[in-house]
Amino acid sequence: MQLLKNLFQVSGDLNGLTWAGKDAGFEDGNSYILETGQGLVMFDCGCGETFDQICQNMAYWNLDIDQVHACFLTHAHLDHAGAAHNLRERTVKLIAHPETAEAMSKGDERCCGYLYHKSFIPTTIDQTIKDNETIEILGYQIKALHLPGHTRGCTAYVFEHQDKTILISGDIIGTLLAGDFGWSGSIDFDRKLYIESLRRLAKIDTDIMLPGHGMAYFHKPRRRVEAVLNQALMQWRG
Repeated sequence: MQLLKNLFQVSGDLNGLTWAGKDAGFEDGNSYILETGQGLVMFDCGCGETFDQICQNMAYWNLDIDQVHACFLTHAHLDHAGAAHNLRERTVKLIAHPETAEAMSKGDERCCGYLYHKSFIPTTIDQTIKDNETIEILGYQIKALHLPGHTRGCTAYVFEHQDKTILISGDIIGTLLAGDFGWSGSIDFDRKLYIESLRRLAKIDTDIMLPGHGMAYFHKPRRRVEAVLNQALMQWRG
């Protein structure tokens, strides 16, 4: 699904782009592809079970999985990072926050395989990225925002594309019409950290927010973040 010129969503079972055993479910997170003109950059990679579907979706838009130079991971949960080992077999550079990198290298409960009754295949991250760090890749500047809460390693990515500021938010923001927050069953879920992350994100203006599940936000995403912060403050303080 093309979101902007040279920017695509290629997985997500809540949208029906992929299918991982449930209709309109949360088994497979959203994955995005940025076509830079020099190659492809990927953000998250799905649960692993849908990897062939992702490749097929890409092929429809003449995007070749073997042209993916790097994949930035928002966090270690299986529905977002389960296919990382598939990418590694294709020598795709995997990039993530150190907390996410550690969890994925061990494949332990922080990867939440238990939620899906599956095993997470441990995978080594090639390059770590910390809060406010920027990586230049294929002519783009990709900036990381470490926003823990949903997991300890949750990271959003910000870049400029088509004269717009794009935010890849992962599960920091819940899917519109299906809850405000990322799932709270994570081993390393932390409400206090989550509120602080929402406070920080609510001060940042972007043009388009691409979440970990469901619909993209094309109109003033900051309003959505402010609304979620409001819900967090009402529900979680005590």
